[in-house]
Amino acid sequence: MSASFEQKIPFYSARITQALESALPAAAATPNRLHEAMRYATLKGGKRIRPLIVYAAGECLSLDPALLDAPAAAIELIHAFSLVHDDLPAMDDDDLRRGLPTVHKQFDEATAILAADALQPLAFATIVNASGFSADTKQALVGLIANACGSFGMTGGQSIDLESEGRKLTVAALEEMYALKTGALIHASVISACIIAGHLGHEQHDALDQFGRCLGVAFQIKDDILDVEGETEVIGKPAGSDVKKQKATYPSLFGLQQSHARCDELFDKALSSLTDFGADAEPLRWIARYVIDRGN
Repeated sequence: MSASFEQKIPFYSARITQALESALPAAAATPNRLHEAMRYATLKGGKRIRPLIVYAAGECLSLDPALLDAPAAAIELIHAFSLVHDDLPAMDDDDLRRGLPTVHKQFDEATAILAADALQPLAFATIVNASGFSADTKQALVGLIANACGSFGMTGGQSIDLESEGRKLTVAALEEMYALKTGALIHASVISACIIAGHLGHEQHDALDQFGRCLGVAFQIKDDILDVEGETEVIGKPAGSDVKKQKATYPSLFGLQQSHARCDELFDKALSSLTDFGADAEPLRWIARYVIDRGN
């Protein structure tokens, strides 16, 4: 009997840590303070959910994990870059991330900005320098991740988030923001495996596309819920910070009951999209359950 995806988490965690270690500059390399900050932002804690999604999607498509290391590392580097910027005084002004001081608190604000600025191009270099891919595959992966983190993806979603503080949004507007701010990079984590797999049938691609989109929005709604119901020691950042900043969130706009209901609805829709994959999609089902159940 083959090991479950949950049993393989230590294996995949070790793979992504090694891939990130290989991609990041050594702390002693000049300029060493910048490189220390880059490594602190990337290697100190974190659940590595996005890389795990890459590996889970790869298992679903029977891909060699070695082919997934580069996109998994690249997406985690982009995620790390985004967290450093999100925590800055000009953005969310947070002091705690992953249970540790945020990068601008551990170092200084200028170093934090530069560290994030350096992590973003490093992500694309990780794809470009990867072995085992054709030029077309590398181009497709770079394009996918660039779109996911640009103004029509994560960065655009963060901009809308800042503009929405203290405002009333419709469900559609809020979920559009979530699809960009959080969902785009989670969706890219799934689709990166599709690109590496090559020419999938339309039905398979569309099913994984829907899974990634549903999971991305559900992930952010769960974050909203944890900000209200979670504890700082568990979630790794100050609980209740969204309320203090008057963030537009599902609980603040529509209440906890509707937030839980919508999260469950998206979870069910994500799972239903995987029906035709049968047992091959069990790793993605595990990831979806993990996202919805975390903090419980």
